[in-house]
Amino acid sequence: MTDRKNDRQEDRTTDQSRQPADVIRDGSLKATIWRNEGEDGPFYSTSLARTFEDREGNLRDAHSFSGSDLLKVSELARKAYDRTNDLRREEFKQERQESREVSKTRERTR
Repeated sequence: MTDRKNDRQEDRTTDQSRQPADVIRDGSLKATIWRNEGEDGPFYSTSLARTFEDREGNLRDAHSFSGSDLLKVSELARKAYDRTNDLRREEFKQERQESREVSKTRERTR
């Protein structure tokens, strides 16, 4: 069991050290967009949070929202949806461009 616990801790450390693909903010609310690698290739996920300052002055994230925050959360979710679509399109264009460059290089070496 100790090995599994260490593996989970290493996974969390890796997750914490990587940078988000983008962060969209509205006051204390934020949508953090993460790029992930899956068996079928890259995909994006989004976490929603409300940032607050604790009693010691440290910034913390909460994942519950007041009724007055919900409309803002829905707008952040919509913006995150649009942004993840943009990121996927940008990635597809870049992969296509790289593929074309590889093809051109192969043609020149023949």
